[in-house]
Amino acid sequence: MTESKSIQETVQDVISTLKEKPGALLPILHGIQDALGYIPADSVPAIAQGLHLSRAEVHGVISFYHYFRETPPGKQTIHICRAESCQAMGGKQLEQHAKDQLGIDYHETTPDGQFSLEPVYCLGNCACSPAIQIGNDIYGRVSLQSFDAIINEKKEQA
Repeated sequence: MTESKSIQETVQDVISTLKEKPGALLPILHGIQDALGYIPADSVPAIAQGLHLSRAEVHGVISFYHYFRETPPGKQTIHICRAESCQAMGGKQLEQHAKDQLGIDYHETTPDGQFSLEPVYCLGNCACSPAIQIGNDIYGRVSLQSFDAIINEKKEQA
């Protein structure tokens, strides 16, 4: 069985399981992203057909919500807190530094597939601002230098 085939089977399974729910589009999109890590572009026609919607309607919802990814995520996702406390403690500089160091913007993945970068609007670590999260690990008081050290450590662990 090809990888493409298993992706399409997964998409079809999610659609058939959830299509009868009221307002099924969002649960289906969440189900596909939970199963695959993203919503493949070639799944849009199947979703549209399963829900009797146009492809444009499905794509419009996917592109409207920043939560949904249309490309596979990196092996590790870096969430940078953008809440007020983190912004006041150097979060904007950290955000720019992370983008520069990784060579990507929010909602993108490094060319080697190692890291994705995503904004988050509070990690609940306000007393230790600025904060980031990678996987289940939350880091506080992240400086530009400690960000680099954390990323280098994560690269070595891969």
